[in-house]
Amino acid sequence: MKGIRADDPGGQGRWSFSSQQATLRRLDKAFTAFFRRIGRGRTPGFPRFKGRGWFDTVEWPKDGDGCRWDSQPAHPTTTFVRLQDVGHGRVHQHRPIKGRVKTISVKREGVRWYVVLSCDEVPADTLPATGAMAGIDMGVASLVTTSDGNHLVNPRHLAKTADRLATAQRDLARKTRGSKRRVKAVARVARLHAKVRRQRLDGTHKATLSLVRAYDVIVHEALHVANMTRRAAPQPDGQSGFLPNRASAKSGLNRSILDAGWGVFLTVLAHKAESAGRELIAVNPANTSRICARCGHSAKENRISQAAFRCTACGHATHADVNAAINVLRAGLALRDAAGAA
Repeated sequence: MKGIRADDPGGQGRWSFSSQQATLRRLDKAFTAFFRRIGRGRTPGFPRFKGRGWFDTVEWPKDGDGCRWDSQPAHPTTTFVRLQDVGHGRVHQHRPIKGRVKTISVKREGVRWYVVLSCDEVPADTLPATGAMAGIDMGVASLVTTSDGNHLVNPRHLAKTADRLATAQRDLARKTRGSKRRVKAVARVARLHAKVRRQRLDGTHKATLSLVRAYDVIVHEALHVANMTRRAAPQPDGQSGFLPNRASAKSGLNRSILDAGWGVFLTVLAHKAESAGRELIAVNPANTSRICARCGHSAKENRISQAAFRCTACGHATHADVNAAINVLRAGLALRDAAGAA
């Protein structure tokens, strides 16, 4: 890197050295993950080169090293950020900054630019104790079902925008590469996806905040969303053909799971629980939807449908997601007791 900067002082040499190092670390991380998957016998895609039009995020690892947050503190109304060889940029700050700014990233989404800050020494916003505990079951029909019978609606933001997205994608497919019309069509598709992402994140923050305010202990399933949404593997029939593998149905389920945003939900929930001083426990989800919460009998036949549960041993009938949430809560409390005893 030093040699490249010395040979190109008017180009690479004028940018922040620390920011370029952070970019190289991201590249090294991508190749490390690629070779790790190869070592495990998987067939990953080769890391894709990202040109100027695809590289959307630049990071400065330390405030003051090539960048400066609030670079004009004397300004009475506006916040500025200064980037090396770019200058001062005005920021529409949507909330006050807590703690000490550690890293600064500039991110492009379509035609919009964002400044993303990570902070140290952020004071905890501890909430008063409620004495309540809950297990939560993640789903598609209801985004979250709690062990005391509450259901949080799954808003299905992507499904609501599907028609507009399909129209925009068809319009994009008809455009010639390199044309100005195609640039506008790409921006239109990007705006729709960005709106869905913002809606999903906003709903996630509101739902997780309601859980954190209501419960001192929250137990959830340790879900591996990437594995759950993996494409159905083809099944050769031994005669140069393939057996039915329900790939179409699996694709629809994968789309619904990703639209629900389980991974984002659990990540935000973990952050809010830590800030509020709540206890969050993750448990193995195996068989939580098959075990009867009353007698403990486990059988596939207990789950009659997506919403109905009836135990074949004791006859206990309830909502299937509520039954699973109760099992999740009990498993979490058992883990906590075992850890306390150790």
